[in-house]
Amino acid sequence: MIDAHRQAFIEEASELLAELETTLLELESVPDDQEIIAKVFRALHTIKGSSGMFGYDDITMFTHDIESVYDYIRQGKIKITKEIIDLTLAARDQISIMLLPQGAGEDVDIKMTSKIIESFRNISNKVNKDKDQTPKIEDKSAVEITSKENFSSKTYRIIFKPSRDIYASGTNPVLLLNELYGLGDSISISKCSDIPLLENINPEKCYLSWEILLKTTKGIDAIKDVFIFVEDECELKINEFDTDNKLSKEEDFEDFRKLVYDLADLKEPDLQNLILGFESSSQQNDLLHNNFESKKTKEIPQTHHEADTVSSIRVSADKLDELVNLVGELVTIQARLSQIALSNMDPSMISVSEEVERITWSLRDSALNIRMLPIGTTFSKFKRLVRDLTKELGKEVELTTEGAETELDKTVIEKLNDPLIHIIRNSIDHGIESPVEREANNKNRVGKIQLSASQSGGNVLIKITDDGKGINKDVIKDKAVKMGLTQENSDLSDSEIFSFIFAPGFSTAKKVTNVSGRGVGMDVVRRAIDSLRGTVEVSSKLGLGTTITLKLPLTLAIIDGLLVKIEDDNFVLPLSHIEECVELSKADIEKSHGRHIVNIRGEIVPYVNLRERFDINELRPEIEQVVIADIKGMRVGFVVDSVIGQHQTVLKTLGKAYKNVEGVSGATILGDGTVALILDIIKLAEKEEFEEKNK
Repeated sequence: MIDAHRQAFIEEASELLAELETTLLELESVPDDQEIIAKVFRALHTIKGSSGMFGYDDITMFTHDIESVYDYIRQGKIKITKEIIDLTLAARDQISIMLLPQGAGEDVDIKMTSKIIESFRNISNKVNKDKDQTPKIEDKSAVEITSKENFSSKTYRIIFKPSRDIYASGTNPVLLLNELYGLGDSISISKCSDIPLLENINPEKCYLSWEILLKTTKGIDAIKDVFIFVEDECELKINEFDTDNKLSKEEDFEDFRKLVYDLADLKEPDLQNLILGFESSSQQNDLLHNNFESKKTKEIPQTHHEADTVSSIRVSADKLDELVNLVGELVTIQARLSQIALSNMDPSMISVSEEVERITWSLRDSALNIRMLPIGTTFSKFKRLVRDLTKELGKEVELTTEGAETELDKTVIEKLNDPLIHIIRNSIDHGIESPVEREANNKNRVGKIQLSASQSGGNVLIKITDDGKGINKDVIKDKAVKMGLTQENSDLSDSEIFSFIFAPGFSTAKKVTNVSGRGVGMDVVRRAIDSLRGTVEVSSKLGLGTTITLKLPLTLAIIDGLLVKIEDDNFVLPLSHIEECVELSKADIEKSHGRHIVNIRGEIVPYVNLRERFDINELRPEIEQVVIADIKGMRVGFVVDSVIGQHQTVLKTLGKAYKNVEGVSGATILGDGTVALILDIIKLAEKEEFEEKNK
């Protein structure tokens, strides 16, 4: 259980760090926004508090000084500067490394962490240098209440009722109470009325609740910050008492005595069972903590959801993958059941198979929807990348996003991170000009890069657009000729020229830098997008900018395909690319004089003969079928013997022995148990085009 809780903490802390990074970048734009400042403070406070609960003492100590600085910022004693933002971002990176197990990633930079802590302490010292120190209390034997700071204090009544399942998240309520006691002088009353009989006690449940009187100078926000990590796992009510905090020591003590009387609704003799004494001390253990049961406690109003209400749960990615795999197997079995029912022509069996099909499709959609995530979670990561790169390259760039709510399969999103990083790096390094150069060309000195996402049928379109200098086609072609990728006198379209930038080792950078010049980057983009069964296109206008468009499937697990047949072999073509099917007769073949083209309503369309491509040597039928597909904006046909119809395909990867087979992206099992190959029609079309040009 401990390991599971720690893993849950790591996941939640990682999410907090990602949110912290985004919030810091927002704060840099609006440094006086108190709401954003409070958001940064809460994130740091939560990371600090929760890390201590799970044994990450290095993170707790490291975060303490950073949190203190942001507390001063929140109070208006320090102004946000670029230096503070830089330091906090660097600290965020160090905390992220500290979360990793030893040997699982890069080691923590001790010199860097020491430098960061020293820098934050220096910032705090500038505030504290003129601050009066808290006087020491010589006589601790007297029963008194002394304010911990020379500021007016306030008294709060706090009702804290944890949910029964709070231990499951790894939270220890006592640690929260200890942190609360550190804010001032307090009386704590444990409520034990909900504890069941011994034989009914579950040791993993929390049955206690607390009512606390707290006298503090910190304010209500500091109290709320203590419970920020568990606010959805407890009932919490905080009321301020309007008391006179300038009373004498004896009167002050009596005032607290009356507050306890009102709080517990007890008779005067019962108060004798309480030790109503307070000692001013910086040590939490010196503060009073009395436990007793009150049968007449007033009803506590609920300010949160019921303890047993759960709005969401955290599920591991492996369990989701297993669910989708099982649903995939169910889809295959359902197809087989439907085929058997139709072949037997049994009305009752057909009725059952149709009902199973309906439920299976609904289950498939539900399982896939669970894996869908908004792409905005990935988009937000790149603001930090743009900030760091512009600082390194001496440029000014603004990143905007659009369509962040567009959803994609989590597997696609995970594999999309690296390609987008390479594209954005390229846009900043090669595309966006320096501020001086942009002003000389009557452009705004701040360059713009836009990340946008939109859904198009069964695909998602992601566009990366910059308003830089664009791509010089002549430079690209000259470099391609030198690398032997094309002939100098070849007649190439713009898209063909731009496609050279994805060739391995291709680079137009004149010198090697930390960002570019080694010929590594855009070829990685092409390989990654190909592995996702997607396409990448480039359009550019010299002097105006460049747009790179990624077209990706919504999910990689189950696809809709068109089942076709050649002799006894079955193949599946992705339905998202298919436009229509036409017949191809021997007369049509003779008219083309042996060339792989077909006339469709006056339009000449090239085609790939799959029988020839896969060396199927049996006699061709009198009439074949041409499946017309849209490949990167061009219509391409694929010749097959017959078209069976639409087929819901569960994608299965091929073994290592077939990983280098071109034109095949996977396989699926049909209803009768036979195997059908899923074709990579984009690769097949590209190979056919290459061979045609070299004839």
